[in-house]
Amino acid sequence: MSRSASNEPAVPFFDEAAVERVLRLEDLIPAMTQALIDFSAGRVQQPVRGVLSIEQHNGRMGTMPAVYGDVMGAKLVNVYPDNAARGLPTHQAMIMLFRSDTGEPLAVMDGRLITELRTAAVSAVATKLLSAPESRVLAILGSGVQARSHVRALRLVGEFVEVRVWSRNSQRAQAFAEEIGATATSAEAAVHGADVVVTATDSPQPVLRGTWLKPGVLVNAVGAVGPTRRELDDAAMQGRVVVDSREAAMIESGDILIAGATVYAELGELLAGTKAGPQAEFTVFKSLGLAVEDLAAAKLVLTASGKSW
Repeated sequence: MSRSASNEPAVPFFDEAAVERVLRLEDLIPAMTQALIDFSAGRVQQPVRGVLSIEQHNGRMGTMPAVYGDVMGAKLVNVYPDNAARGLPTHQAMIMLFRSDTGEPLAVMDGRLITELRTAAVSAVATKLLSAPESRVLAILGSGVQARSHVRALRLVGEFVEVRVWSRNSQRAQAFAEEIGATATSAEAAVHGADVVVTATDSPQPVLRGTWLKPGVLVNAVGAVGPTRRELDDAAMQGRVVVDSREAAMIESGDILIAGATVYAELGELLAGTKAGPQAEFTVFKSLGLAVEDLAAAKLVLTASGKSW
């Protein structure tokens, strides 16, 4: 549809409420599956995220451009950990979407919710593929936005009869546990015997120790981004390590770099069947977040809102 033939604004803006009305985890999970396959197959143009440090405010701004099929665009994402004390989201983001054939702008979207949901959807993709079919116990280390969205997403792909949570803030952990029907406990107790573990904290130091992990467990490590930050100790990184992007992992993942861990495969390779599934005592999926995931999610928002191009 030509924008000039429409009475709508030339470049529509989708605020968070508009995104929330149409974006569903049930749709995101298959969309993330395909985006990861396409990324690992080389069908996506995407550099590693650039990061600008705003030291005076303890913040970071990431720039994430990509070209994916008939769309291209970029996400600007700001990470301000101190916002939590101000009652503000720690992650703020905007996504700009364009036609890849002409460069014409298609939409601008608030990216906070897209970032939240696509991250959880990617972990759901990894959990569906890499966790044991009989997995029933889920441990969540963290009590923020990502912790909540991960519980929602993972319950779509697994039958978890027991959920355990831990947070550095015990009051938040208890409130979170009551909210989702879980048990709040220590980090070690939460992880001990769990089939699937999610680390979704902003801790720069390990919150998960490998000695706590049982054989066959899957760890979805999503919280630490940056070469000096890590959520998992060296022992926890001794399993098979799966990543969303090898190139990004070698620059952005302190979990991998500090431990000197070896990357076994990209998740997209395993999804496509171009590499065999990992055979190891346990598996770690290190998720850093990719621009192609944001573009795929933004396309869902655009099409679900009845927009065409």
